[in-house]
Amino acid sequence: MAEINVTPMVDVMLVLLIIFMVTAPLLVAGVPVDLPDSKAGALKADDTPVQVSLDAKGGVFIDDLKLAPGALTAKLAAIREARGADMRVYVRADRKLDYGSVIGVVGEISAAGFSKVALVSQPDVTRAKVAPVAAPAATDAVAQ
Repeated sequence: MAEINVTPMVDVMLVLLIIFMVTAPLLVAGVPVDLPDSKAGALKADDTPVQVSLDAKGGVFIDDLKLAPGALTAKLAAIREARGADMRVYVRADRKLDYGSVIGVVGEISAAGFSKVALVSQPDVTRAKVAPVAAPAATDAVAQ
């Protein structure tokens, strides 16, 4: 009786696995920003979120496209008309930016008609999880 040779199929699967492992890190957003640390957990991923990035110099990007100053609201309004207002907007701001700059961008996102805005941070890996120290057990002192 003839047996099916599975060696070629295993070879193809391993090649596909290597291709996915090499290309997966390239799928991260392209604008390099130094994100602040956060203790909050990750959110569920949306299908096609809009990413608004602010670099350390205050430049504003939608995905990888750098915008002229003041053009964010109009560009986001066009995206809202094309994709719908129910989608989430991720704001990726460099940690060196002041709070007012980030809030100004969030205000422009709100003015464009988006209500689901999320601030992106990276997990705080510098703090080790420390278990709480238990209080010593109370003991009765016996006088001798």
